[in-house]
Amino acid sequence: MAAAESSTAPDGPRADAARDDAAEPAVPAPRPSDAAWSAPLDAFAAHLRYERALSPHTVRAYLGDVTSLLEHLRDPGDGGAAEPDLGRLDLGVLRAWLSAGRARGASRTTLARRAAAARTFTAWAARTGRTPTDAGARLASPRAHRRLPEVLRADQAAAALRAAALGAAEGDPVALRDHLLLELLYATGVRVSELCGLDVDDVDDARRTLRVLGKGGKERTVVYGTPAAAALDAWRRDGRPHLAVPTSPPALLLGARGGRLDPRIARTVVHDAAGAVPGAPDIAPHGLRHSAATHLLEGGADLRSVQELLGHASPATTQLYTHVSAERLRAIHDTAHPRA
Repeated sequence: MAAAESSTAPDGPRADAARDDAAEPAVPAPRPSDAAWSAPLDAFAAHLRYERALSPHTVRAYLGDVTSLLEHLRDPGDGGAAEPDLGRLDLGVLRAWLSAGRARGASRTTLARRAAAARTFTAWAARTGRTPTDAGARLASPRAHRRLPEVLRADQAAAALRAAALGAAEGDPVALRDHLLLELLYATGVRVSELCGLDVDDVDDARRTLRVLGKGGKERTVVYGTPAAAALDAWRRDGRPHLAVPTSPPALLLGARGGRLDPRIARTVVHDAAGAVPGAPDIAPHGLRHSAATHLLEGGADLRSVQELLGHASPATTQLYTHVSAERLRAIHDTAHPRA
């Protein structure tokens, strides 16, 4: 595993624009000036990163979508305009762009993301004076098909954590880290990016809480239990000092070379842990997060508390990740409904 651990790849360049669907003219039109076209996109990217505090993945996706939109906006008969005419952006253009994507086979989920990217772009363009009106204000999104990820049963999660604890008992620093990683993901339901972003000072041992920086730069506090506390103590005592180097950051979790743990390595750890449990589904960290939330609800936690733990802005999002077993629904109905 150590050989595979490296720092996270830097943000990739903006996605290449889609090819013009118009017939090729007799004399090929010159490509638009890269500098002129990149100016609004670079400004929009800065807005997404620094004002909206969106994740690098979301920024890349939105920039790719907006690049596609601007290529769609470009008139093939204008001889290759030096820069996009944002003043031509209207609701009809946006709908035609989404329709073209649907004709090329884009899924409903992809179309919903593209519509969200377009609305974000047109609102920003109108606010910054680049367009006279917000063309996307009335743009509707297709309802995305929301698929629940697979989850571990409670006994499967316990088996995976027991196996990780047995490996950590041998004292290998990486095994100690991996055990803590699994314990914290399951105990707190945090996202893998949030876990890898934790620093040593984000841990409050007295209250057994973590200070987590979530989506949009929103800070929240999550709690963990006794097993995670024991794994945390073992890692800080016998694991982290052996992986830390003079240039190590203050990260709670370190990679084999002493840098901040790469989320890709964390995903591999979760895959391997679930794969070692007979009959368990092959899950990613998001599946472990969903498992934790589901088990909380099945244990009697209320939806509002789980929403706070997961860092969801809306209860509707929590409901997506936290389906309740039919047995628990039956038990609640039998004890609470007057006509049960």
